[in-house]
Amino acid sequence: MTTSARPMGMFARIAAWSHRNLPKREDLENVRFIAPLARRAELWRFTRRSVPRGVFVGLLVGIFALIPGIQIIGAALMCVPVRGNIPIAAAMTFLSNPATTPLIVAGSIYLGNSLGYHADLSTFQSLYAHGAGLDQWLSWLFSDAAPALVSGLLIISLVVSVVGYFIAVFTWNWWVRHKRRVKLEGMKAEQG
Repeated sequence: MTTSARPMGMFARIAAWSHRNLPKREDLENVRFIAPLARRAELWRFTRRSVPRGVFVGLLVGIFALIPGIQIIGAALMCVPVRGNIPIAAAMTFLSNPATTPLIVAGSIYLGNSLGYHADLSTFQSLYAHGAGLDQWLSWLFSDAAPALVSGLLIISLVVSVVGYFIAVFTWNWWVRHKRRVKLEGMKAEQG
């Protein structure tokens, strides 16, 4: 098996799993609140413009919101005006997960502190290490940490979203060129 065939098999397996397990657009058209979005086919197509837009929106909302559930809904709603791909945007929100959220929050606080705001990072680490309750987290957040956290989250989410957008554009173009090259090689092999 060649090295170029291995990733294609992986993508094919992921696509097959997604096709079997994820709800279809037609299924979502029967859900009252989702039906208006599900009927707009351009939000579900994988095109060279909609995929990078979906990546951008998903990363932006996924990192900035940091609230599970709200991220996917927010990403889907933001895809409407920018005509981004909703499934890609929803998938990109999973970049912020229980393993990455503490790193994102710590990086946001550090960046916010670098901008002149004040949030005590040691208090954040102590609350995280001791499994603090919601009331303790909220009192810390609403003290003086909120401006540092929000400004850091905004900058990080914007930078990651722009980088993700350009990676998606590059990957899409590479994929199209690769498919064309394989097709041309197949046509040459049939002729020769």
